[in-house]
Amino acid sequence: MARARLERMAPLPLLDLTAEGERLGDTIVEAGILPSNAYTDAAHIAVATVHRMDILLTWNCRHIANGEIEVRLRRHIISRGYELPLVCTPEELMGETYG
Repeated sequence: MARARLERMAPLPLLDLTAEGERLGDTIVEAGILPSNAYTDAAHIAVATVHRMDILLTWNCRHIANGEIEVRLRRHIISRGYELPLVCTPEELMGETYG
Protein backbone atom coordinates (compact mmCIF):
# COMPACT_ATOMS: atom_id res chain seq x y z
CA MET A 1 0.00 0.00 0.00
CA ALA A 2 2.86 2.38 0.75
CA ARG A 3 4.29 1.81 -2.72
CA ALA A 4 0.89 2.46 -4.30
CA ARG A 5 0.59 5.75 -2.38
CA LEU A 6 4.06 6.82 -3.50
CA GLU A 7 3.25 5.98 -7.11
CA ARG A 8 0.09 8.10 -6.95
CA MET A 9 2.06 10.99 -5.51
CA ALA A 10 4.96 10.77 -8.00
CA PRO A 11 3.54 13.33 -10.46
CA LEU A 12 2.94 15.90 -7.71
CA PRO A 13 5.51 18.67 -7.30
CA LEU A 14 7.62 18.75 -4.14
CA LEU A 15 7.62 21.95 -2.11
CA ASP A 16 10.98 23.36 -1.08
CA LEU A 17 11.86 24.25 2.48
CA THR A 18 12.83 27.86 1.90
CA ALA A 19 14.54 30.20 4.38
CA GLU A 20 11.11 31.73 4.99
CA GLY A 21 9.70 28.28 5.79
CA GLU A 22 12.63 27.48 8.08
CA ARG A 23 12.09 30.71 10.01
CA LEU A 24 8.38 29.99 10.39
CA GLY A 25 9.10 26.42 11.51
CA ASP A 26 11.58 27.77 14.06
CA THR A 27 8.95 30.15 15.47
CA ILE A 28 6.45 27.30 15.86
CA VAL A 29 8.93 25.42 18.03
CA GLU A 30 10.19 28.53 19.85
CA ALA A 31 6.59 29.43 20.77
CA GLY A 32 6.22 26.01 22.38
CA ILE A 33 3.42 24.97 20.05
CA LEU A 34 5.39 21.87 19.06
CA PRO A 35 8.29 20.36 21.02
CA SER A 36 11.82 20.76 19.69
CA ASN A 37 11.98 17.04 18.83
CA ALA A 38 9.06 17.64 16.43
CA TYR A 39 10.84 20.22 14.26
CA THR A 40 10.18 18.10 11.16
CA ASP A 41 6.46 18.41 11.84
CA ALA A 42 6.81 22.18 12.36
CA ALA A 43 8.70 22.38 9.05
CA HIS A 44 5.93 20.41 7.33
CA ILE A 45 3.36 22.92 8.57
CA ALA A 46 5.59 25.86 7.67
CA VAL A 47 6.28 24.64 4.13
CA ALA A 48 2.58 24.17 3.40
CA THR A 49 1.87 27.59 4.90
CA VAL A 50 4.52 29.66 3.10
CA HIS A 51 3.69 27.96 -0.21
CA ARG A 52 0.04 28.95 0.39
CA MET A 53 -1.38 25.46 0.08
CA ASP A 54 -5.12 25.13 0.51
CA ILE A 55 -4.90 21.82 2.38
CA LEU A 56 -2.29 20.13 4.55
CA LEU A 57 -3.13 16.44 4.38
CA THR A 58 -1.57 14.26 7.07
CA TRP A 59 -1.95 11.13 9.13
CA ASN A 60 0.11 12.77 11.88
CA CYS A 61 -2.51 13.35 14.56
CA ARG A 62 0.03 13.81 17.34
CA HIS A 63 1.45 17.14 16.20
CA ILE A 64 -0.33 18.25 13.02
CA ALA A 65 -3.97 17.10 12.69
CA ASN A 66 -4.58 17.78 16.37
CA GLY A 67 -7.39 20.14 17.33
CA GLU A 68 -5.76 21.41 20.53
CA ILE A 69 -2.54 22.23 18.73
CA GLU A 70 -4.30 23.61 15.68
CA VAL A 71 -6.04 26.37 17.66
CA ARG A 72 -2.69 27.69 18.98
CA LEU A 73 -1.00 27.09 15.65
CA ARG A 74 -3.63 29.03 13.69
CA ARG A 75 -3.28 32.04 16.02
CA HIS A 76 0.51 31.90 15.72
CA ILE A 77 0.47 31.61 11.92
CA ILE A 78 -1.99 34.50 11.56
CA SER A 79 0.09 36.69 13.89
CA ARG A 80 2.97 36.25 11.44
CA GLY A 81 0.91 37.32 8.45
CA TYR A 82 0.14 33.90 7.01
CA GLU A 83 -2.94 31.73 6.67
CA LEU A 84 -2.81 28.16 7.92
CA PRO A 85 -4.01 25.66 5.32
CA LEU A 86 -6.96 23.45 6.18
CA VAL A 87 -5.38 20.63 8.20
CA CYS A 88 -7.06 17.25 7.89
CA THR A 89 -6.55 13.52 7.60
CA PRO A 90 -7.27 11.66 4.36
CA GLU A 91 -10.43 10.27 5.91
CA GLU A 92 -11.69 13.75 6.79
CA LEU A 93 -10.89 15.00 3.29
CA MET A 94 -12.78 12.16 1.67
CA GLY A 95 -15.78 12.58 3.97
CA GLU A 96 -15.51 9.13 5.48
CA THR A 97 -17.26 8.83 8.83
CA TYR A 98 -16.62 6.54 11.73
CA GLY A 99 -18.98 4.42 13.73
